[in-house]
Amino acid sequence: MQTLTPHVYWAQRHAEIYLRVELSDAQNLDISIQENVLHFKAQGHGAKGDNEYEFSLEFLAPVKSEVTHRSTQRQVNITVQKKEHCWWDRLTMQERKPLFLAPDFDRWLDESDAELEQRAKEQINKICLESRVPKDPFLGLKKGYLFMYNLVQFLGFSWIFVNMTVRLFILQEDSFYDTFHTIADMMYFCQMLAVAEVINPALGLVKTGVMPALIQVVGRNVILFVIFGSLEEMQNKAVVFFVFYLWSIIEIFRYPFYMLACVDTEWKMLTWLRYTIWMPLYPLGVLAEAVAVIQSLPIFDETRLYSIPLPQALGQSLSFSYVLQIYLVLMFLGLFVNFRHLFKQRRRRFRTKKRKAN
Repeated sequence: MQTLTPHVYWAQRHAEIYLRVELSDAQNLDISIQENVLHFKAQGHGAKGDNEYEFSLEFLAPVKSEVTHRSTQRQVNITVQKKEHCWWDRLTMQERKPLFLAPDFDRWLDESDAELEQRAKEQINKICLESRVPKDPFLGLKKGYLFMYNLVQFLGFSWIFVNMTVRLFILQEDSFYDTFHTIADMMYFCQMLAVAEVINPALGLVKTGVMPALIQVVGRNVILFVIFGSLEEMQNKAVVFFVFYLWSIIEIFRYPFYMLACVDTEWKMLTWLRYTIWMPLYPLGVLAEAVAVIQSLPIFDETRLYSIPLPQALGQSLSFSYVLQIYLVLMFLGLFVNFRHLFKQRRRRFRTKKRKAN
């Protein structure tokens, strides 16, 4: 029996090659890819009647070895996956097109049209996926609560930042020493409210880890309530100004970013500031907190405040300063954990934005 070559029509997309073989009632199909060459062999009715038809195509660039095909009464449709998503100038390695090969104008698109088609498919798939996910009946209520929480925190820390900045310009260095008496009430309010930042991820209201939030909230509240709040000797020290000021600068960018996210809005500059400004400010804030802890150690030794009672055989009590020394070590470990977490967030955020831009 004579071996003949069928008519083959081709088209492409960035990820796939489509081949249409004009062979009706095809039987005994043998289609494979070996060393980047497609081999086709089948019995069917083609241009020369009922015969055995075969052909081979060496592709321009690497393709995957898996090949899918679907036969109809009139033709055989073959789909080949490219190894890299890119646009080919031609189908075969040889520059001269085989005589049996021609463009499939029914599926033919140029590169720009193929990109538009791909984006449309991705958008449709996204809509279909979203439609399959059951809608949360309380989503609006959750977003409203999160928006109001972030708004209140933003207003609170903005008041702190503006108040401290104005006082710094007017009183200059003298403002360092009465910061606590001027700002403490508002800072108490904001930091007590910040306990919600541990509760929110625990309840699944926000997609962040509980542990990083817990480390930050507990760390700040120890400094505010235990170090500054319970020791009058610490309340007049300049370190209070630097701790409060660094905290407020970080938060006046963080809370409005989250607030806008609740209404699906983004300002590029705010996003960049939220994911960048903490890199120098967060370590400086931890350093200022460490200075406050170190300055409080002799005061706790002298006053015996919060000292831990011990059995009579071991002595009367253990100074709270020893606990703070352990806490000092944990503080820097927490810095490492939180810094690593925030850096991953930043990298993931900007990678996602870069993929969307491409």
